[in-house]
Amino acid sequence: MSPELVLHPWEELTAAQARRWGQVLGTVVTALAGAQHAVVDSHRPEVAAAFADRLAAATRDRGRQCVRLNAGGPAAFAPASPALASPAPGGLAPTGLALADGSVWRHHLLGRGAPVVWLRTPAPPGMPADQRDAGASIVVDLHDGAWPVIRHISPDLAAHSLWYRAESQAFFGIRARTWDTKFGDDAPAYAAAVAEAHIAAGGTAIDLGCGTGRALPTLRAAVGGAGSVIGIDHTREMLDVACASGRARTAALIQADAHHLPLGDRRADAIFAAGLITHLPDIRAGLRELARVTRAGGTLILFHPSGRAALAARHGRVLQPGEPLDRDVLAAAMDTAGWQLTTYDDPPHRFLAIATRRP
Repeated sequence: MSPELVLHPWEELTAAQARRWGQVLGTVVTALAGAQHAVVDSHRPEVAAAFADRLAAATRDRGRQCVRLNAGGPAAFAPASPALASPAPGGLAPTGLALADGSVWRHHLLGRGAPVVWLRTPAPPGMPADQRDAGASIVVDLHDGAWPVIRHISPDLAAHSLWYRAESQAFFGIRARTWDTKFGDDAPAYAAAVAEAHIAAGGTAIDLGCGTGRALPTLRAAVGGAGSVIGIDHTREMLDVACASGRARTAALIQADAHHLPLGDRRADAIFAAGLITHLPDIRAGLRELARVTRAGGTLILFHPSGRAALAARHGRVLQPGEPLDRDVLAAAMDTAGWQLTTYDDPPHRFLAIATRRP
């Protein structure tokens, strides 16, 4: 296992890192409250086992009985073992949890409807990309072993209000200071996307999920001095960088969640959203909220400076049918939310979808 994936002992964590671990484990324990079995899985068996141990301890700390199933898998248990045979595994009360780790247990317990906690880590050298996180009930990003972040919880386990805002802020907040260093050279791509949308001068343009504000100057140029530009992001650290960079000098900045925008109906003439949509836990609800604040005939621009296939490859996976930004899937979601998809472009160097708000 590469050094950067080590789950540091508690005593080596800073106070902030220990709180982050406590938040993640507490949220996962809450999400698994209705499950009797659960499996932690990962490309890295050592990481899965260590995370499962911490999750079991957190479960017990919160007053729920928890049994750690043998890492050897089902074959390590006698056929008549109550850990596998009874509705209350391991002799647990019906409210207890049997917690396993590894792909062997995952395959065995899927038929029992056991939730899978998938840990995203870099795949070991030579391991092909796979889609094991696609079927997981809970996905935790563990690229930084000292700073775990929940990236997905299935709605049947927990409402997104339980985890989405805090976890997304934890993910982006720690990255804000270095964001422009990593991604600051794609301003021309942002400008080209805004230009293709033909935003009218004098209107109100919103950069939703504005991050460090890379699109704000371009949107200001599009609407001109008579127009208004609003940058919205739910991560304070990102907005702080936008201010420090000077990009927000001619824009109003608001910290808010894209699902609950603090704006009146039909306020916007154009909404620009770079890399936002796939981060929303409920894309259709998000598109409806964007439609609410946009006037009839207004424009929605969904953008990313990498195409879908290129971005998937960068994250070690391949595109699958039915993904949210697939043309047909996106068009259908937009249609139900009050948008008409008019432009769809997905070459390797960018993703661009433009839609018009229907009357």
